[in-house]
Order: sequence, then structure tokens, then C-alpha cells
Amino acid sequence: MRKRYLFFDIDRTLTAGGYDRAYVPESAKRALAKLRSDGHFLSLATGRSQAMALGYMRQLGFDNMVSDGGYGVTIGGELLGITPLPKDKVVRLVRECQEKGVVWGLQTDNTIVRMVPDERFQSVTNDPYMESRIVPGLDPEDYPELFKAYIACTPEEEMNLESLKDLPHYRFFKEYLFVEPMAKAVGIRRVMDHFGADYSDAIVFGDSENDLSMFVDGWTKVAMGNAIPELKAKADLVTTAVDDDGIYNACVSLGLLDP
Repeated sequence: MRKRYLFFDIDRTLTAGGYDRAYVPESAKRALAKLRSDGHFLSLATGRSQAMALGYMRQLGFDNMVSDGGYGVTIGGELLGITPLPKDKVVRLVRECQEKGVVWGLQTDNTIVRMVPDERFQSVTNDPYMESRIVPGLDPEDYPELFKAYIACTPEEEMNLESLKDLPHYRFFKEYLFVEPMAKAVGIRRVMDHFGADYSDAIVFGDSENDLSMFVDGWTKVAMGNAIPELKAKADLVTTAVDDDGIYNACVSLGLLDP
């Protein structure tokens, strides 16, 4: 049997139901169990920080994860490391936000809590995604590494933040931006190199804009039926939607599972 290395985005790829009521379809659970028992390598591939995705990893029985948009790698349950964002560029962005009165927050370590300088972030965003901790006098210069930034701004304010042009960012929620890596292929290659595996043995599954970074030549690319058109255009296979047995049907089409 040819061993394959499968990498799954989480939201709307492996899970259905949205952020606040996410669930894994039963057919996807069956597919993962069979793939695992057949000796294939399974990994999450998420933009979430490693700490934020650990719950999913454990719940689904994964031991491996590409996290932090490709900058973090966990193998066999052990975090091998997370590469931070370029500090000078994040500092410039924060300074511009301070000058223009734009609300911001920071991720300075691998935790499930973001740091903010005052109460404005939560009052502006009403954010359910993660907890914010107020650190009076918060200054990005005080921290050796910066992993993510969060910018609470309107689309118009976003257009006027010149420093954003030098950093990867994505609007998952309408209230604020995530400034975080979008280089999932980097982490996937790191995993494949760790095992000395051929890149052609990798299979990636995704649905949204931040998955474009792993839809590159050299391995098999699967877009969910609910994926954005740009991702489908780059896919080798378009399966059914996440809540319509998408993962299971893809694995059948790829010859990894019986119908």
C-alpha cells in the first residue's frame, strides 16, 4: 500500500456548522478512522495557533498538525516550533494603529488568550473566538516574538493602513482582521521533509482563501464542494460539501476508501 500524507483544514473542511456550532460529520469520522487504521499519516492544517487547535487535535484523535498558517508544526503530539511574524513589520503596524486610533491586539506566545492594551477590543468586536486580556501599557517592543496581531477596523480603515500591505492578513469576522501567516505549504513541506517523504504523496483538503497557500503544484489538492471558486479552480478534485460526506467521498474518489 502506498502511504499517503493527508492534511485537513478545519473549518468548513473537516467541520461543518460554522464557528459557534462546529461538528464533524459522522462520515468524516469514519473516513479518518479507516485512513488511520490503514497506516496513512493524518494531520490538521490550520491558520489557528497551535494552542487554539489542540482541542480539535485531541478530539479527532490527531497527533500531527500544521498550525499558525504554516509557521507551526506538531508531530507525534510534540510541538517542533512556531516561526514568529517579522517583528519590525508588526511593530510598524501597531504604531500606525496607535497614531490613527485603530483598535489592536497581539499574540506574543502560544496560548489561547490575546493581549490588548485596554477594553476597546472586546467592546468593539464582542468577540466569541478567544479571550482578550488587558495589559495596560502593552507595547510590542517588549516581546521578543510576535506571532499574530488582531486589528479591529472597518474595510475603509483597513485600506488606509499602509503597514498592512507588508503583512499577511485575513478577515474571518467582519469586526476585525487576523494578521497571521498564510503559508500552509511551508509547514506541509516541513512535515514531509521530516519523514523524508515524497511531496507527491501529500494530499491537502481545503475550502477557503487561506487554503490557497497550500494549493500548490507537487501534490494532490482537494477542494470541498462548499469551497470558494478560486480554490476549486486550482483543485485536482472537487468533492461534495463538508456536510454532504465531502471528506468520505473524496477519499473514495482517490482510491483510499471503498465506496
